[in-house]
Amino acid sequence: MIQLQGRKTRVLVVEDGITMRMFYRDVLEKAGFEVEEAVNGLEGLERAMTGSFDLLVVDINMPKMDGYQVIRTVREDPSLWRVPVITISTEDKEQDALKAYDAGANFYMTKPVRPKDLEEMARLLTGTASQ
Repeated sequence: MIQLQGRKTRVLVVEDGITMRMFYRDVLEKAGFEVEEAVNGLEGLERAMTGSFDLLVVDINMPKMDGYQVIRTVREDPSLWRVPVITISTEDKEQDALKAYDAGANFYMTKPVRPKDLEEMARLLTGTASQ
């Protein structure tokens, strides 16, 4: 298990598709992260606000609250604004990535995501790349 300052490195995966959630969980857990899941944007935001996460992996197109709104709200919260966010979307136009970055995302990935790319970006953004 990857650790940050003596505790497990925790990732919250916010994704409405069960297959994709399971895929991200599998990749990240094999890489040594502790993973929790949320099935939509609203649940993801609630979990982010009540948990202690080192990284958020957020889908863009979700029910109840899209990923852009999740990220904007996270960036406005003093207790969460420093948590890095990877967005993952089926949208592959430059304007989609720019919209995510404008909302506050640290990195934008397009589905399908290669496992190695997700692992490497998660390690980079959590400062665990050398572990």
